[in-house]
Amino acid sequence: MSRDFDIAVVGGGIVGLATAYRLLQAHPDLRLVLVEKEERFGAHQTSHNSGVIHSGLYYKPGSAKARTCVGGGELMKQFCREQGIRFEICGKIVVATEEREIPALEELHRRGTANGVPDLAVIGPERIREIEPHATTGLRALHVPHAGIIAYAEVAVKLGELIAKAGGELRLGTRLLGIRETQGGLVLETTKGVVHAKNLVSCAGLHSDRVARMEGGDPGAKIIPFRGEYYDLVPERCSLVKGLIYPVPDARFPFLGVHFTRTVHGGVEAGPNAVLAFRREGYKKHQISLRDLAEVLTYPGFWKLAAKFWRTGFDEMVRSFSKRAFVAALQKLVPDLREADVEPAGSGVRAQALARSGAMVDDFLIVERPRALHVCNAPSPAATASLAIGGEILRIAEEKFDLGVRARV
Repeated sequence: MSRDFDIAVVGGGIVGLATAYRLLQAHPDLRLVLVEKEERFGAHQTSHNSGVIHSGLYYKPGSAKARTCVGGGELMKQFCREQGIRFEICGKIVVATEEREIPALEELHRRGTANGVPDLAVIGPERIREIEPHATTGLRALHVPHAGIIAYAEVAVKLGELIAKAGGELRLGTRLLGIRETQGGLVLETTKGVVHAKNLVSCAGLHSDRVARMEGGDPGAKIIPFRGEYYDLVPERCSLVKGLIYPVPDARFPFLGVHFTRTVHGGVEAGPNAVLAFRREGYKKHQISLRDLAEVLTYPGFWKLAAKFWRTGFDEMVRSFSKRAFVAALQKLVPDLREADVEPAGSGVRAQALARSGAMVDDFLIVERPRALHVCNAPSPAATASLAIGGEILRIAEEKFDLGVRARV
């Protein structure tokens, strides 16, 4: 008797969807099921981000992020052209407003060049103002002309449609409860019955470490949720920003600092900050999960991180509760901005893997098991790179799993 499926994909965010899509592209006869606990695709990190097609500036040359971001961005643009999904190449500047930031800006230029980002240029105040007339405090900037914007939620919906068209089975509203191994395969216990599969690919985002441990794996890190809060510019002040305006980031952190992002819907977002969320899906300050919070507060890595960077964390918390402080950070980039120019908008929660040592896992992390692959750290630029990440997972799956022969018992 045949197993139900050759591969089960857990997680209907953009990485899980892109992975399922790439698997079915390469192996049209593959019996694949995608299991997602929400009633729609891309309900969490995919649809709660700034919608930027990242260029590949920030990542260490040779890293998985660097390897997949530039190529993944081109794959994403090509996919959108083919599928009629809107995106815009609006360009980006990373602005140094203080002399002490210039060495870090030059390092970004070096990294971006090494990673193959095209047409990068370090520019001075006059050129900054030509590109962004209201960024009047810039001493120097890195101009990234091919940076773009997109609505990743629309990409997720289209990927779901294509997976179904290719014969994949989609099970929305299906929460994973447990995983057990049987002879020749895995049994996934869900809220809507069991799923039999020969192999598993887990892309569970905010719950990726739990799914890995559920299957018997050890990611060597725990997911710590960080909430990023946004403001929107009021419509009559959106003219303050032409494209994307970023600060020079603190190299010690994987967060990019509060910035301005024009959206494909015509608005401008400002943010996000980065504060500890008290729930893995805690999009509002008052949302608390005792289980999630207890896991954070009893994890040695969190306290080591907090002890080292308590001042940075305190400043982020101040911005979370003070609109004035948030706007003050934005005014370093656009001094003409006023408190009345912005209004509270949505927020997102980033799944950041943290090692017991207190070190933030800086790169994508895929844990390989005999019958499973677990994507245990896929923060930004994962949405940009999702089709490339899916290609990487396809390659690993082809090496580990017998995709040409269906499971038999």
